[in-house]
Amino acid sequence: MLITSIPQYIQGVTNAKLDLTTTDLTTLFTVPSDADFNAAVVNSILVAEDSGNADTITVQLVNGSDTFVLFNVKAVGANTTVELLTNDLILQSGEVLKVQAATANRLHVVASIQELSKTRVTTSALARI
Repeated sequence: MLITSIPQYIQGVTNAKLDLTTTDLTTLFTVPSDADFNAAVVNSILVAEDSGNADTITVQLVNGSDTFVLFNVKAVGANTTVELLTNDLILQSGEVLKVQAATANRLHVVASIQELSKTRVTTSALARI
């Protein structure tokens, strides 16, 4: 994958997970800002409602002092799971993905994420550290 003509290497994969027990705006994932990391690809954002009551979720992307609403009061039906993304979402170094439930203790969020680096690190190189 090429981003701004810089070769990218998958450095790690993760599932960022939250049980939204409050209605506070909560950080789901922060892209590493280490010198070697420069982006992340969010492949999926699943939202599950498990209380038997429909609810809504808001998803924001924060870049410094700028906030971009990706999903505003997105409906999630009772006892259902919703995939929010139809395409990959590219996040740059230091950007933050935040989520907020309308009602506490109803929604669970799982984001599948690939962290990208500018340099390739091999397993043998890591073993020397």
